[in-house]
Amino acid sequence: MVARPRLRSPHDRQILRLALPALLTLAAEPTYLLVDTAMVGHLGERPLAALGLAASVLATLTGLGTVATYATTAAVARLSGAGHEDDLRRIAAQALWLGAGLGVLGALVAVLAGPAWVAALGGTGETADDAVAYLRIAAPGLGFALLGMAAQGWLRGTGDLRTPLLVVLLGNAINVVLNPVLVYGADLGLAGSALATLTGQATMGLLFARLLWRGGAGPDGMAPASRRPSLALLRRLGTTGLFLLLRTGALLATFAVASAVAARSGDPSLAAHQVGWQLFLFLALVLDAVAIAGQVLIGRALGGARVAEARDASRRMVELTVAGGTLVALVLLAVREPLLHAFTTEADVLDRARAMWPLLCLMLPFAAAVFAFDGILIGAGDARFLGLAMVAAALVGIPSMLALHAAGAGIRGVWAGIVVVMAARLAGTWWRYRGGRWARPGAWRG
Repeated sequence: MVARPRLRSPHDRQILRLALPALLTLAAEPTYLLVDTAMVGHLGERPLAALGLAASVLATLTGLGTVATYATTAAVARLSGAGHEDDLRRIAAQALWLGAGLGVLGALVAVLAGPAWVAALGGTGETADDAVAYLRIAAPGLGFALLGMAAQGWLRGTGDLRTPLLVVLLGNAINVVLNPVLVYGADLGLAGSALATLTGQATMGLLFARLLWRGGAGPDGMAPASRRPSLALLRRLGTTGLFLLLRTGALLATFAVASAVAARSGDPSLAAHQVGWQLFLFLALVLDAVAIAGQVLIGRALGGARVAEARDASRRMVELTVAGGTLVALVLLAVREPLLHAFTTEADVLDRARAMWPLLCLMLPFAAAVFAFDGILIGAGDARFLGLAMVAAALVGIPSMLALHAAGAGIRGVWAGIVVVMAARLAGTWWRYRGGRWARPGAWRG
């Protein structure tokens, strides 16, 4: 698939300079739900299962923010490489408008459609009621999080990955401190966990909004860029965003089906799936750090018409990411028991988690390659292909999960189906990468 890895590359310094703060930021972002899972897990099986249902809804809606982040990063990186400073300043405000709109939409969907969504995932009785209550409290925080994710895209595209890291760390610190205080100190249980997450995300979103509002002002002595909505620029962002939304929607729909199948296998399987799902999200975002660097470097290189540089840097990104995925898989195999006990002590949940663990580890090296190819193609603005390829992977993976569930495979069937989805994604993105049609130069992809 990839040429023999090189020990050193002239792109290593640039990749690491961008990937390290991206790694820390991406690792910090999902700790909201990881902290919630660790806190709530010791309240018992039902609260953990309820959190699993609510987390599935929130993760799906957070995909809206990922769309805004990636669409903005790709556009800003190309403009930065081409030296179009005026357009960069104008897009700062457009990213805010995009993030605000998605934030309001996401929060409303969480509140209004939450009960029906939880029921569709298989939630019943008090478990479903607890999940809906969590969603209602956490919904405003989701809105602020989506706003912040759009702002992160602009900052990343300009090459500033340090500022997003500091803001995300602050939001997470607030959540980490408040969670035990509200869950156990104030005896609020699951509701306390939701309130802690809301407070951290609101702080983070407001800080990001302030940064981008100032980013549109430009250097001293220059007139500020217009902060009014620009249909032309929003259309450019939206064209990429719509295809990325298709990609993200198909991906998250696949994982929503996985949660629904796990729920129908019983609360122990659903709780174990929640542990595995949150770990996978955490590790996926960590492994995605090189892909974030790829979005910036590939976008800048193609924006400056440096196609050979883009191709060479992309090869190095694939090598580094696959090596990282393999290492993480080996570590997970070695620390399975202490890691699982950090989340739960319920015997039935531990048994189901052990059953899916080998499949989680097996998937990580292949998933790492997918993340690398995704980052390269997103940075190149090749969103249309990514959207269609993910739909095709979902059409393969979802029937696989359902068939395995019908055959009585339980949680092993759920995770086997996830492996099928990832293998299909790998086949599609590798084929596109090898073809080379993604490497089109220019400030805007035609």
